[in-house]
Amino acid sequence: MSAARPRILVIDDEPQIHRFLSPALDAAGYEPKRADSGQEGLRGIALWSPDAVVLDLGLPDMDGKVVLVRAREFYTGPIIILSARDREAEKIEALDLGANDYVEKPFGVGELLARIRAGLRQTADPAPPRGPVVAGDVTIDLDRRLVTRSGQPVRLTPKEYDLLGHLARHAGKLVGHADLLTAVWGAAHAADTQYLRVVIGQLRHKLETDPAQPTLILTEPGVGYRLQV
Repeated sequence: MSAARPRILVIDDEPQIHRFLSPALDAAGYEPKRADSGQEGLRGIALWSPDAVVLDLGLPDMDGKVVLVRAREFYTGPIIILSARDREAEKIEALDLGANDYVEKPFGVGELLARIRAGLRQTADPAPPRGPVVAGDVTIDLDRRLVTRSGQPVRLTPKEYDLLGHLARHAGKLVGHADLLTAVWGAAHAADTQYLRVVIGQLRHKLETDPAQPTLILTEPGVGYRLQV
């Protein structure tokens, strides 16, 4: 969870939902963020790395379940479905696809806030992997803060190590730009993607056989990076 007020991204195309939900979230101590379509919502998740997402299923550009599936490729926080679809099959499918909870419209703000609090409690950062993380000929020992390549120590700057270490703690998973920036530079720099490009480039020159064609630190355009293991 972010050090500042937890960010809650609401993905819904109904203006009235945002009109009454944004002030309610703000009053409850959250930082509300708004998206009016599925594509805008996916960009918002990648950019802001929200602490929780409230997702409508009936979006103008794509079904909310498609947003849910795409978001789960790189986002691990709680996703609470907010929808007028009340069929049991819809709820089961959304939960099976990775939603944490399902709230039917019309809904009470108090209930939704309680569901958000429950989701935030249940979703913790993933535990660091046990033992060193091995990616190709690179070994990252998180306990000893030691990186080796083909058995030889690699000298990294503190920022290079912090960035690589965050990727290693999520080895094999896509990590969004905002998540990386917040973890390494702090929440005030969550949109400064140029920082990432510079340090990722430095890491590739030190760790990759061919930095121009990386095989260890992979780019997911517009979203984030993945440490391939």
